[in-house]
Amino acid sequence: MTSSFLRKLRIFISSLLLICFVLVFADFRAVIPEKYINYLLYLQFVPSALKYIDLLTMAAGGFIIILLLTLLTGRTYCSFLCPLGIGQDVFSRIGGRVKKKFRRFGYKKPHTIIRYSVLALTLGTAIFWGLYLLTLLDPYSIFGRFMTYFGEPVILLVNNFFTWVLGKFDVYSLHHVDIRGFNPAAYAVPSFFFLLVGTMSFVKGRLYCNMICPVGTLLGLISKVSIFRVKFSESKCTRCGRCALKCKSSCIDFLNFNVDVSRCVNCFNCIDVCPEKSLSYGFIGSGEKHVQTSDGRRKFVAASALMLLGITPGVVGQQKKGAPVPGKASTVKEPRTFPVCPPGAGSFEEFTEKCTACSLCISVCPNNVLQPAFKEYGIAGLMQPVMNYHRSFCTFNCTRCTEICPTNALKPLLLEAKKLTQLGKVVFIKDNCIVKTEKTACGACSEACPTKAVYMVPYEDSLLIPETNQNICIGCGHCEYACPVVPYKAIFVDGNPVHAAAAKPEIKEAEITTPEEFPF
Repeated sequence: MTSSFLRKLRIFISSLLLICFVLVFADFRAVIPEKYINYLLYLQFVPSALKYIDLLTMAAGGFIIILLLTLLTGRTYCSFLCPLGIGQDVFSRIGGRVKKKFRRFGYKKPHTIIRYSVLALTLGTAIFWGLYLLTLLDPYSIFGRFMTYFGEPVILLVNNFFTWVLGKFDVYSLHHVDIRGFNPAAYAVPSFFFLLVGTMSFVKGRLYCNMICPVGTLLGLISKVSIFRVKFSESKCTRCGRCALKCKSSCIDFLNFNVDVSRCVNCFNCIDVCPEKSLSYGFIGSGEKHVQTSDGRRKFVAASALMLLGITPGVVGQQKKGAPVPGKASTVKEPRTFPVCPPGAGSFEEFTEKCTACSLCISVCPNNVLQPAFKEYGIAGLMQPVMNYHRSFCTFNCTRCTEICPTNALKPLLLEAKKLTQLGKVVFIKDNCIVKTEKTACGACSEACPTKAVYMVPYEDSLLIPETNQNICIGCGHCEYACPVVPYKAIFVDGNPVHAAAAKPEIKEAEITTPEEFPF
């Protein structure tokens, strides 16, 4: 096929898909049902593959469809379905607008050693070490982190601006949304990849896809035997070079009538620009000539890189309205032994092995309790979601993160099951409590606890002091967030390395909703 319809179809589908992904990560009002989001995530290669390995069901077999699609049509996934790939096209187009030479690509030899070495290293570490490298390089996860860390705050800023403008005219159809921030150290990796991928695509088109991305390299290997591909008609070609200048993968050697299908992402720009229609897309046997130029010896070079981070983040508690204000700082550090994994994780080890740190759960969390991990899970768990109860708490009636996870690292939980899943156990530090240190009545933790695992007992004079029942504690963090003392809390949740079943409270469970400032 030599019609420009192929390129227009690609632009339409990829634009629609990119808009859908942006809406998913920017959905701060949680209006998009989880089932529609899961439909969108079904065809994301790495999350689908990890979920399939965990469940062994075709309900999670989207990656198989992608492999079959690649065998049939080549690397159409990279242009039509991968949000990072589509985003690179946007950056490339912007680069062309800024400086025309950035839109004149030309043929380049493949970075064979680099691309296959990265693929081998990624697969090797995933099998023998863990998913850390795969997490860093997975295109969907890179896009998800970019949207969560940078895209969503911009969208919220625009929303808050229009909220302010409409409020001047007494129109309140929009509402102000606080813009959350993460630990500054957590921005290091997303910022690095944003600059890396953004600069590469801005100047060199799909260079990241064809030099670093392990998914692109794997699909490129499969596309070598694809049935449909871009091919030359030598009798029509005048060797004008327009196709090579427009090829954002730099894979067209027009002088030798060759197209390197392992790098071709089927953008169809070459077909659209060819004045003689000497390039076409179709069945491999129907063209005059098609030769792959990805020859040469394949070398797999083993290498490894360790990120050594020694910054200790300080978390400063915020004062809540309605709670007594401490007169002095607390002195006893919280003796935490394990971080608190999100509901549905099952266990510390199982969760960190499956999570790709795509940040979708962080983005959709209505209470902003999920934060990117810095050192809580160790180096292999960098940027994976962790519960931060100094910043917020897990809403009692919410299971959104368990419904949205694309890799099944967070398994779906019914609401009633989630209410009895013990993420951690409450620990009370009496020497930090202002009831003891300042002889001041408080009870904020008891008022906030939805299961009454924290309750008040007589102390001195007419004062009451907290006491805990770890058997019915679910580790939601209401008490820790409500505690007004800083920098160390008088009550905190110590994570369970393996999530347990909490005993059902004897009293009636309170239906806790998310407050704006203070959880009671």
